[in-house]
Amino acid sequence: MQETKILSYMGLATRAGRTVSGEFSVEKSVRQGRARLVLVSDEASENAKKKFRNLCSHYKVPMYCFGSSAELGAACGKEFRMSAAVEDEGLAAAMVRILEQEAGTGGVGQNVK
Repeated sequence: MQETKILSYMGLATRAGRTVSGEFSVEKSVRQGRARLVLVSDEASENAKKKFRNLCSHYKVPMYCFGSSAELGAACGKEFRMSAAVEDEGLAAAMVRILEQEAGTGGVGQNVK
């Protein structure tokens, strides 16, 4: 249920033009201070997860491992995406609240700060 909410929020942010996806675009968004939340696919390599973990930790952006690359891609209106960033503060905050609840109960999200 909560996973559906996250993907719905992601789709809403995408329709509003407030998401970026793909490794280069997400990294650029974080470095420029626009990213409010980074989601990395559970299927991403350990090197990619570590890279985003370090980057997000440095720039103090919440990062979660979430879903498959197909789910992230579909929410972003693309085919497959290993990473995506939400640039809308309100939607990112709502998504973080859900992910924190689920991470606390061993559910959907996994905070890898």
